[in-house]
Amino acid sequence: MKHPLSAYLREEVLPGPFCPGCGNGLVLGAFLRAVARAGYPDLREFVFVSGIGCAAWIPSPHLKADTLHVAHGRAVPTAIGVKLHRPELQVVVVGGDGDLAGIGGGHLVHAARRNADILVVMVNNLVYGMTGGQVGPATPHGLPTSTTPYGNPEYPLDTAAVVAAAGANYAARWTAAHGKALEEAILTALGRRGFRFVEALSPCPGRLGGRLKLEPAPLLRWVREQTVPRDQAGEGGERFPVGVYADRDRPGLVETLGRRGKG
Repeated sequence: MKHPLSAYLREEVLPGPFCPGCGNGLVLGAFLRAVARAGYPDLREFVFVSGIGCAAWIPSPHLKADTLHVAHGRAVPTAIGVKLHRPELQVVVVGGDGDLAGIGGGHLVHAARRNADILVVMVNNLVYGMTGGQVGPATPHGLPTSTTPYGNPEYPLDTAAVVAAAGANYAARWTAAHGKALEEAILTALGRRGFRFVEALSPCPGRLGGRLKLEPAPLLRWVREQTVPRDQAGEGGERFPVGVYADRDRPGLVETLGRRGKG
């Protein structure tokens, strides 16, 4: 029996390299269902770019597509280069919070400011998962990690809010447990121009679940229970706001540069 998404997947690598209970597979499924609903019969019109980290393994080795693995934190500028050279392609960056909001944070913000025509899917596992569970830019206040065993003393970066304020055409956040909402956000992003950002909260079962004494299924329930609709989130709250942060339609970088070239 073939996998229902076999047109997009390299079935020989399944079930894949992720730890049991990792939400990366849920994010991959949501993305591919959105691609199918958008009318793409395969991934020939896509290029995927990822950096270093667990989430970087989502496009490669899993997808029947052209993929680029690049230096840590450099996926966004590489993707912009691909898009400027091949503007007819859907260029998608997939990475983790450490890769995109940490070392690559400056690139992310300026890509949003420039309204660069790429889609960024950030899988936020709340820590630096692959390297040992250290505190990261999106680690919630008070959460214990390998480098903050008594709880994170800092407050997290609200990456979706940052890129929305910087100028992204579309920005949204959901969790890996919000399967349908996450799929809808990706579907919407695929149909937009300019810079699009979809964040999927997906806590690491290996590095974080143990510290919280939660098995994978309860860990996913935990992150969903910690969410609150964005319009109900108060200032400085301890819960994760979810929903759409930006949904506008302005010319993207490719169109802007084309207009200047004609002038």
